[in-house]
Amino acid sequence: MTEPHRSGFACFVGRPNAGKSTLTNALVGTKVAITSSKPQTTRHAIRGIVHRDDAQLVIIDTPGLHRPRTLLGQRLNDIVHETWSEVDVVGFCVPANEKVGPGDRFIAAELAKIARRTPVLGIVTKTDLVKPEQVAEQLLALQEVMEFADLVPVSAVDGFQVQTVADLLVRRLPEGPQLYPGGELTDEPEQTLVAELIREAALEGVRDELPHSIAVTVEEMLPREDRDDLIDIHALLYVERPSQKGIILGHKGERLREVGATARKHIERLLGTKVYLDLHIKVAKDWQRDPKQLRRLGF
Repeated sequence: MTEPHRSGFACFVGRPNAGKSTLTNALVGTKVAITSSKPQTTRHAIRGIVHRDDAQLVIIDTPGLHRPRTLLGQRLNDIVHETWSEVDVVGFCVPANEKVGPGDRFIAAELAKIARRTPVLGIVTKTDLVKPEQVAEQLLALQEVMEFADLVPVSAVDGFQVQTVADLLVRRLPEGPQLYPGGELTDEPEQTLVAELIREAALEGVRDELPHSIAVTVEEMLPREDRDDLIDIHALLYVERPSQKGIILGHKGERLREVGATARKHIERLLGTKVYLDLHIKVAKDWQRDPKQLRRLGF
């Protein structure tokens, strides 16, 4: 007897930088979520779609849950809680190379409130960074935090148990037909993904205080009139203070040129066409705390 087709939604939660986006990309098989060593990189609930013969799994990659210090922080937490209420299964990610801490217990306490109606998997990520005995210790430590439907170690970098994570998530989806056409890997608008790729490039190598201050909007994205193999993209990179503008620009604009070149490479891969990227920096004073500016920047 053939197994029924399953389809539904899953999301990964965890404190910032727990490997959620890298795992999402590994499961989908392509880059739909931006990854960075900087915490709070993910700002939107990005959907990645895993197509299998027996199932369609839609993964929502959410921002890291944290105790918020700004209005933006509060909005990011709201996105996480809204997502939890809509999914069929939750994966709680804890990295193998960091001790289970207060941030993890805070999330576990929040998850315990929904665990009765939504199964929660405990996922130990980044197992490639530690010895097997440390992975075993982390699984035991995670078991103490809350009761999980399943516990599984994984490494999105070397592919260890990525398939197992997919199987465990699929097992908990309801029976049903495909939700999205085959071949689609994300339902995010291209402009959102392009803006995220620019922000990812801007985040690399900047000082720790800067990541939260960077926002990107794509003002225009159009094929060039006389060519069908080139897309013109005009984007604005927002920072909160003039001093931050200097950091992003770099000496004689060198840093901004690097950001543009890196982003362009990723955008061309995403869109499958050549891209002309026009990038400008704008100061939007304290935008993280200003409801009007947050709305304008898409939060």
